[in-house]
Amino acid sequence: MSAKLTVVILTKDEEDKISRCIESVKWADEVLVIDDESMDRTREIAKGAGARVIVNKSNGNFDNQRNIGIDNASGEWILQMDADEVVTDKLGSKIVEAISSPEDFAAFQFRRKNYFLGHFMRYAEQYHYWLRLFRKENGRYIGADIHEKLKIDGKTGVIEADMEHFAFTSISQFIARQNHYSSFEAQAMFVREGALPEKVIRYNIKIKPLKIFWKNYIKKNGYKDGMHGLIWCVLLAFRHIMIWTKYWEIIKQK
Repeated sequence: MSAKLTVVILTKDEEDKISRCIESVKWADEVLVIDDESMDRTREIAKGAGARVIVNKSNGNFDNQRNIGIDNASGEWILQMDADEVVTDKLGSKIVEAISSPEDFAAFQFRRKNYFLGHFMRYAEQYHYWLRLFRKENGRYIGADIHEKLKIDGKTGVIEADMEHFAFTSISQFIARQNHYSSFEAQAMFVREGALPEKVIRYNIKIKPLKIFWKNYIKKNGYKDGMHGLIWCVLLAFRHIMIWTKYWEIIKQK
């Protein structure tokens, strides 16, 4: 591989997943872990697997975590990952091929498929193209939220291969994690929007979840994933309800 690649991985108490993640990119020139003050053995395991580790508290600002990775990467190209993601052999080969002869592309996107209760989801909104691979000098995260916003200066190409995402091992774990993230999102929305009218809140609690379910289950063919698809689409709608009910709670407390 003529172009040097740094893989940046964000972690927070990921001792059960970080080894598999790093192992999947062992062919890269550098693996850089940005750790959000993990309380388990994440950092120890990452270092043992050959990664360089930087510790920084995120406070829910994952854009900043990603940018710390960019600033400290030695590679010309950067692949951004989470600890619960795995680069398949096919995707790894295509990444090497893409950055070795990138033509005039500044970045590449590829699909990510979720592993949910023993089944890889192939439909609904989560199975789409994600922008994760880019030249260091052409990419910067510009938000201040738990949902990163990557700005690319230049053209973006497509890699036809999937990254695997092993986010949840149970529905209980999904709910627990979304309970954590939805609190950050509700607070960020209040800081950004202030107190929105009650009719807007009612719409997002009563009507919008139904639209989210319809969009994912019907329009984006979530039903083709069978019972897994039905439950997954319900959970996506429930996640929206969690955010907006917590946002309403913040307004009432203020």
